[in-house]
Amino acid sequence: MARRPACELYHSALQVQVPEGTFVIEQTPVPDLSGKQRGVVAEGAVGTRWAGRFRIFRYEIRLWRNGHIPDVAEAVDSPQRLSNDEDCARRVLDLVAQVPTPVWGRDALGTGDMWNSNSVIAWVIARSEIDPEPIQPPAGGRAPGWHAGLVVARRQEPEAAPPTLRVERVHTAPGDTPCRDA
Repeated sequence: MARRPACELYHSALQVQVPEGTFVIEQTPVPDLSGKQRGVVAEGAVGTRWAGRFRIFRYEIRLWRNGHIPDVAEAVDSPQRLSNDEDCARRVLDLVAQVPTPVWGRDALGTGDMWNSNSVIAWVIARSEIDPEPIQPPAGGRAPGWHAGLVVARRQEPEAAPPTLRVERVHTAPGDTPCRDA
C-alpha cells in the first residue's frame, strides 16, 4: 500500500550482561499467566485498546534474568555490541519498566510509525543516551517501529548522561519469532 520496495522485516531484542547475570529485554505476545517467571515488567494492548482485555491481544515487555531469546539461532547480522560499560548497562535495566505501552501496531503517539518490539528497544537505547544512529537493520531489511521509539525517547528529557553500554541487539528474520513486525 505504501509502495515501499519489498524487504525483510526484523525484530529487535537486547541482552544486557552484568556480573549477576544476563538479562533479556524483549517485547513478545503474552503466552500464559506466568509472566513473573519471564521477568514481565509491563503489558500493553495489541491492535486496539479494548481488545487488550483478552490475553491473546496483549503483549508483554520482559526484563528476564538469565532468560533466552527463543529464535536467537536465526538471528541475522547480530549480535551487535553497543558498549561494555557496567553503569550504563544498569541504567538500561532500570529504564525497561518505564517503557511506554501504547497499542501495538498503531501510531497512538503520533510518531509517523507504529509501536512494536523495535520501538521498545529503540526507546531503551535512546533513553540510555546510547547513540542509536549507527544501529541499522541488516542490509536490504528494515525494522518497522524503530523510528517511533526514537521519537518518543526524544520527547522525554534525558536524565543523567551515562557513557556506553554492554548490550547486544539481536535481529531475527521474519517468521522466526513469536512477535513479528507486520
